[in-house]
Amino acid sequence: MAFTDLPEEQLRAYRSGVREPEDFDRFWADTLAESRACGWPVRAESAGAALATVDVLDVTFPGFAGQPVRAWLRLPRGARQPLPTVVQYAGYGGGRGHPLENLLWASAGFAHLQMDTRGQGAGWSRGDTPDPAAAGPEAPGVTTRGVEDPRTYYYRRFLTDAVRAVDAARELPAVDPARVAVLGHSQGGAAALAVAALVPDLRAVVAGVPFLCDIPRAVVVTDAYPYREIRDYLAVHRHAEDRVLATLAYVDGVNFARRCRSPARFSVALMDEIVPPSTVFAAVDAYRGPTELSVWRYNGHEAGGIDDDEAALRFLRGHLSPDPGPDAPGP
Repeated sequence: MAFTDLPEEQLRAYRSGVREPEDFDRFWADTLAESRACGWPVRAESAGAALATVDVLDVTFPGFAGQPVRAWLRLPRGARQPLPTVVQYAGYGGGRGHPLENLLWASAGFAHLQMDTRGQGAGWSRGDTPDPAAAGPEAPGVTTRGVEDPRTYYYRRFLTDAVRAVDAARELPAVDPARVAVLGHSQGGAAALAVAALVPDLRAVVAGVPFLCDIPRAVVVTDAYPYREIRDYLAVHRHAEDRVLATLAYVDGVNFARRCRSPARFSVALMDEIVPPSTVFAAVDAYRGPTELSVWRYNGHEAGGIDDDEAALRFLRGHLSPDPGPDAPGP
């Protein structure tokens, strides 16, 4: 593997030319208002996980159009509540996984809501949430599902679910609604960026190698999936380019980043074949809140791995947690 994009000095100077729809804000305000109007009480019950230090709850909440979305809520056993909370989104192809997986954030003292991913969850981790939508032809995968119209596009539903996951977390008694952060890697990083724009009172954002940023560039500079799905679609639907790019602008992380104010931590990998580094730099440049960025020169899409997690833990503690007394439980 080698560097996959521009030299680093050019990456740092790169600026995206992605276009912003004139009705971008109205589109998302209407979408969220419609889905919130279809809300119903969040459900949570024990997942029966046999752990000594972490409790796991099986959560179901209303997502896009009130459709049920699953999640795990992991809580540090015995910690004083309500807790600072991390809402996490999965990477492409993954779901919420097994209740015994992904114990870092609860073990560190946070409430941790891990959202399932509609229509995914059979690639590398389990999922339990369907995507009940028929939206016309698509390339294999979900990146082109309904892509010729922003109202039918898959990522409209997914990103609405991501916002509603924060709404749901704030309804749970274990959660301090004033101390919520969002976190994700790749597709999950795209969700974190979008939610940071659409839920302006978040305490912090962690977006590792975020997908869906500067999409018009990404589609033509990488041959890797899932961006390749868009190219595959346009190779067959040759006259749909304008409609497809117009739709993608409504979910582009650069357009969301221009609306974000919460402190954010990004990571980028210069040998990443899946998310071109220039697209991450484009989102960081567009971001309107304070940012920090880790650049991993010799890594691919895994980016900093556990080192990113360690840095994110320090970052989240700094933004979510008050200075506890010496005997106080929690992070």
